[in-house]
Amino acid sequence: MTREDVFDAVRTVLNEHMAHPHMQGFAPEARLNEDLYLDSVLILQIFLNLELEYGLSMPEEAIARQELDTVEDLVALYVPKTVAPPFPMTGGTTDEGVHGEAYYDIKVHCFVSCVSDGLKRRGLDQRPFYFGVWDARFTVSDRFQLLYHSPEITQDFLRDWFQQLYRVPVREWYDPGKSKGENLATLVDLVENRPETGSVMVMLDMFHLPERENKFNQNPFPHYLMLQKAADPAKWFVHDPDYRWEGEIEREKVIHAIMQPTVGGGYVFDNDAARAPAAEDLKAYFEACFIAHRNPIADAVRGIVAAHLEGRGGLTLADLAPAVRELPVITIRKYAYEHGFAFFWRALKLPAAEFETWCEEIEALVQALKGLHYACMKLSQTDDRAEAGQVFERLDEADRLERKLKGRLGEVFDLWCEKHRLAPAMQPKRATA
Repeated sequence: MTREDVFDAVRTVLNEHMAHPHMQGFAPEARLNEDLYLDSVLILQIFLNLELEYGLSMPEEAIARQELDTVEDLVALYVPKTVAPPFPMTGGTTDEGVHGEAYYDIKVHCFVSCVSDGLKRRGLDQRPFYFGVWDARFTVSDRFQLLYHSPEITQDFLRDWFQQLYRVPVREWYDPGKSKGENLATLVDLVENRPETGSVMVMLDMFHLPERENKFNQNPFPHYLMLQKAADPAKWFVHDPDYRWEGEIEREKVIHAIMQPTVGGGYVFDNDAARAPAAEDLKAYFEACFIAHRNPIADAVRGIVAAHLEGRGGLTLADLAPAVRELPVITIRKYAYEHGFAFFWRALKLPAAEFETWCEEIEALVQALKGLHYACMKLSQTDDRAEAGQVFERLDEADRLERKLKGRLGEVFDLWCEKHRLAPAMQPKRATA
């Protein structure tokens, strides 16, 4: 198919097969997220329909690409071209690598990003705190739906360890026993009287902040960020470390997002008194986080797929796609492995070339999970049980890659313990996180 044919096919898929309601601005230069309100899941849906309706197999690059900005970018995936090599996420510049001062600062968990935000300004390394992210908690509902946020999930594990590691008190100001209005009054007072070095964190529903880019377009989309006063009393200064964005937004719009019934939570802390973690505390934290012999996300998705194939509770394969819709939100947490590898590589002065190799393995894991998501969507939409084999192949591959990463990470952890004359646990695992 020509470029024009693919463009027309994309338009037809959106119009006729997906009944997409935001087509008024459809054009080659239209931005997928900002103009057409297409998130990563809807883009996968486009790929799936192009494959099923037009025989256009999804290019491997469609999974590997980190960003697709415009319709033209999407169309171009199906047109032969030269592809530039990817750049490692935490490898820093080409010259410096993992042992240089510059490195890409991954943000993959909003609570962790917020409390870690001030550590670098204090000259402290926030990377070991990301040990708690790659297997951070999620839940599976009684309807076998994967959820990155639910009432059963709290931040207590991460908050308590942050306090122990960096000696920064993190106080929860939000009281679930009080009304939304009472909690809002508390928040307003905290923002108005925030000390110069203090931070006020709040959970809000990002879906109700259309001014802010929302790559996942989740509804709802609970998310932590930080607030300050602005020069204009009608606005608040919003600092979002996880999405690397800050700026002023109308105060009432922020309050509207905070007041949604889907969210509730917040903390205050001051990183000005933070200190470097003791080696003993880092060892204990790694052991509390590290699930050495299994991968919770692979186990969970395997159970979800099996439940839909077996029809438990009246489930059908058509229910599978919405059941795994939040898998991309959890998938990006796997980039936290790069923080773990970078911390140990710098501490042990291990070869930079090997670090880059492990970064490629981490990227392979992320792409495997993206491919798994696509395979689940295809199984769900086609209702063809023969497609289940592809799903389980993708699951096995993701499971294998993550076990390989954990194997090497466990080895370098043991070396780090030896360097600090600390006895590593025989089978480190997390039981409470």
